[in-house]
Amino acid sequence: MSKQIDRRKFLLQSAKAGLGLTLGSIAINSYADEILPALDFYPFKTEPLDKVRVGFVGVGGMGTSHYNNLLKIKGCEIVAVSDIVESRVKRAQKMAEDAGFKKPDGYSASPYDYKKMCERDDIDLIYTATPWKWHVPIVTEAMKSDKHAATEVPASMTINESWEIVETSENTGKHCIMMENCNYDRDEMMILNMVKQGVFGELLHGECGYLHDLRAVKHDMNGEGVWRRQWSMDNNGDLYPTHGLGPVAQCMDINRGNYFDYLVSFGTKSRGLHLYAEDVFGPDSFEAKEKFKLSDVVTTIIKTMNGETIVVTHDTSNPRPYSRDILIQGTNGIVRKYPVAKVHIQGKSPQHRWEDFNKYEEQYLHPLWKNMQKEGEESGAAHGGMDYFEDYRLINALLKGEEPDMDVYDAAMLSAVRPLSEKSIESGSWPVKFPDFTRGMWKNKRTLKVMEIK
Repeated sequence: MSKQIDRRKFLLQSAKAGLGLTLGSIAINSYADEILPALDFYPFKTEPLDKVRVGFVGVGGMGTSHYNNLLKIKGCEIVAVSDIVESRVKRAQKMAEDAGFKKPDGYSASPYDYKKMCERDDIDLIYTATPWKWHVPIVTEAMKSDKHAATEVPASMTINESWEIVETSENTGKHCIMMENCNYDRDEMMILNMVKQGVFGELLHGECGYLHDLRAVKHDMNGEGVWRRQWSMDNNGDLYPTHGLGPVAQCMDINRGNYFDYLVSFGTKSRGLHLYAEDVFGPDSFEAKEKFKLSDVVTTIIKTMNGETIVVTHDTSNPRPYSRDILIQGTNGIVRKYPVAKVHIQGKSPQHRWEDFNKYEEQYLHPLWKNMQKEGEESGAAHGGMDYFEDYRLINALLKGEEPDMDVYDAAMLSAVRPLSEKSIESGSWPVKFPDFTRGMWKNKRTLKVMEIK
């Protein structure tokens, strides 16, 4: 946008005037966003690129996976790579050379060396897969340096940060994309296709979550435990909502004719991480004496503007099989993914009984998977190919100058569940309103770009 919006001043005013209980709406206002200028148009239009030149920040586990995907996507070239561990930079440089590309320049002098990368004039996109606290500093630096930005999930960790990425993206005209790979999973995309074709009728309810035993990961001091465990010590809310919520939000047209209205969150007692430390390191160990604030199970209920409800569950502290709890229910049927994908469609399924979801694959498999399944599988990408598809779709959008499948409003909205869930739990599970990051633009129906594939 051409008009500069000083949200920092606005946030200060809101903190003084708008953060109390408002008994008229029986909710806690997160921010009084109605004082911001209305946004009644989609503010981004970018020119096509002959080639997408990438600077990559953070080539650990997930970063290396994305980096490897980008090396295989036509029209993409990695020109620079940054990581605080020099050996990772050298490994990434060799990967590029082995793939037949020029050796990317390396940046590993300090945690802030990515800023030197952003200063270059031969980069179109800065892509980051760093620990969470670095996501916003890196993407905002990129956009202010006239580059598009892409980040691993979550895009932001606070409401202030969500506003910051929206403000920066609007004022620079550069995209800020949250790379939610689960939006591209085969089953989720097939469910999305069925929803958009009206198979389940009018939507009523969704369920989702991130249910993943991360006790060992959080205690691995040679890996993510170096930074991830601290979030469980300092915060009590849904720390990682986007893997499950991203696909459900797309089914419900969030930001494209629908919006999250408010949420209510509840947390259980905290036990799992402490019991794990006692068992693995001993009851008298340093690890067993650490205190964790995070509830073992956080349950969040979201109400949408169009009248649907969504239950989002977060559980990373207990022994359990992996699940994202995907469920979509409408007036004409219901589908769920875990533990086995099942569906019930009125007029087609046996009465009161589930059917095998894959029975409908030939009719409803999403065109992206129909057209590119072999390419995704042969890419060797993590998670069955969906990671390759998300990277391919981003590069493809930038090459064509098209609206991406997800934008900065999706990044801000989905990430906001973390701080708002924490605020709700802290208040004794009061409802908490979502800020309107779009300032009313969500009312304008837009087609999700990935649904335009034929």
